[in-house]
Amino acid sequence: MSVLALKVPPPVVALIAAGLMWLLGYYIETPVIELPYKLTLCYVFVSMGLLIDFFAIGQFRQAKTTVNPLRPSNATSLVNAGIYQYTRNPMYLGNFMFLLAWLVWLGTPYGLLALVFYVVYMNQFQIKPEEKALLALFGDQYAAFCAGVRRWI
Repeated sequence: MSVLALKVPPPVVALIAAGLMWLLGYYIETPVIELPYKLTLCYVFVSMGLLIDFFAIGQFRQAKTTVNPLRPSNATSLVNAGIYQYTRNPMYLGNFMFLLAWLVWLGTPYGLLALVFYVVYMNQFQIKPEEKALLALFGDQYAAFCAGVRRWI
């Protein structure tokens, strides 16, 4: 397992990606892309991210299991209903939606690199180690869940 595995809280990774988006736009001269209805798009993406996160956290709380992404081995139950029927990682998808809103707001094409960084980092250092821990805890039940539900969407 990598030294970065399960070390950086996902919201911190999202904040780093957001900072990278801003830095790339600030230091690399590119034309800013102004989308029509930019503010509306940002509100839609942020609202979607909030709804996804609230539903996901609510389902974890209802199942009385940990929401701590740095300690997946502390999970006491496998949540596979509600929003988890559509994505295995809705909280990370919610963060992605926030980053997408930020990207639209900034309008910097190089910001896409930071969005890719977020997805790659999360897959490698957060999601894969979580999957390993959950497979050890829940065995065939988790394997069936993974076979039927995508990692992101």
